[in-house]
Amino acid sequence: MDSTGKESRHISIHIDRTVDEVYAYASDPANLPAWAHGLGGPIEKIEDQWVVESSPMGRITVDFAPRNALGVLDHDVTLPSGETIHNPVRVITSGTGSEVVFTLRRQPEMSDADFERDAGMVAADLARLKEVMESA
Repeated sequence: MDSTGKESRHISIHIDRTVDEVYAYASDPANLPAWAHGLGGPIEKIEDQWVVESSPMGRITVDFAPRNALGVLDHDVTLPSGETIHNPVRVITSGTGSEVVFTLRRQPEMSDADFERDAGMVAADLARLKEVMESA
């Protein structure tokens, strides 16, 4: 187990849609429930925060990077404990389509099994994003 929280894994998927199309869809927090099941239930904007009331971790808030021309989809997830986890995500050109790259960081004191479980959840979310984008 790496208890330092410094291990990262890049999980990616190719999507047969342009960077602009993928970024426009994935950067809209209202679309998260359709593809990011790892966050849990519906997301709603309450005042200035995006909130998921029924996540597997309890009530969480999600703070997204401002829309940008660089394909940056970074977001911070604040857990009920107050701990905030930064999630770097990029949409980059890949041939005539795009690649979405999520950098999963092992949290301090996270077991190997938990890290693998999180990696599997991220991969499943990216697969759903691909399915949604390519069937549209």
